[in-house]
Amino acid sequence: MTDTIKHTNQPTVSLTFDDGITADLAGYPFKEWNQMLLSHLEKEDLKAAFFVTGLNKLDEKGQFLLKSWNDNGHQIANHTFSHPNFNSDANTAQMFANQLLRTDSVISKFGNSSKLFRFPYLKEGQNPAKVDSIRNILAQNGYRNGYVTIDASDWYVNSRLIKKIKANGVSNTQLDEFRDFYVQHILERAEYYEKLSFEMNGRHIKHTLLLHHNLTSALFLGDLIEAFKAKGWRVIDSDTAFEDPIFGQIPSPDFAGESLIWSMAKQSGNYEDRLRYPAEDSRYEKDKMDQLDL
Repeated sequence: MTDTIKHTNQPTVSLTFDDGITADLAGYPFKEWNQMLLSHLEKEDLKAAFFVTGLNKLDEKGQFLLKSWNDNGHQIANHTFSHPNFNSDANTAQMFANQLLRTDSVISKFGNSSKLFRFPYLKEGQNPAKVDSIRNILAQNGYRNGYVTIDASDWYVNSRLIKKIKANGVSNTQLDEFRDFYVQHILERAEYYEKLSFEMNGRHIKHTLLLHHNLTSALFLGDLIEAFKAKGWRVIDSDTAFEDPIFGQIPSPDFAGESLIWSMAKQSGNYEDRLRYPAEDSRYEKDKMDQLDL
């Protein structure tokens, strides 16, 4: 009982990863950096949710990637086939159905496939009618939204890191400085969403952190996990996190999109002075990284 109370009374986070790249990155061979990422999770005995696009998972490299995550016990979930933005008029609800089912056919053969779906760019549709249509398609196919509760811009830090390595070489790139910026950025956004969530819900929910299958995750995930623990966070498996009742609180279609916590805060009308749109974007980190020459 004491252990349960302790866990309830501390911020809690799980790890989720989007996309699934099968390319070499800045001199790191694909299979090598993918294994580096998996090794961080294995060392911490953590299971994550991997929301994959289907388009590049049909060939040998794509199948290897899915098998490597599946065989390590991670959830394999759906992130569309080609990563379209569903806030665009050009991307209809019927297109959504096609995108969902094409990737479902790719991942459903794996033992750890999951009926969780995550929207590209966290965009769920630009009007309530489209949001409702898409939600109905998800439900008809047995899927539910694999909501993010903690959003961040790790993808932007990653793009800057790769650019710097390509320009200067790994040996002349300040990996430690990139690591420190990355960890601090993620922790800062985690604390922001945790504070918002606690004010709205009166408890520590089991958060789902959005990260990407990329080089920053491969290099720095172990440091990030240790930093969370040092700050008093509990890090748990993704399937346990998605059992939290918070994921049953579906925002009104008028407020769909961004992270679940952002949507709930927007819908409440009580946090306008603390919300920005888009909630997370490269523009918020650019000046800081420029000043640090990262």
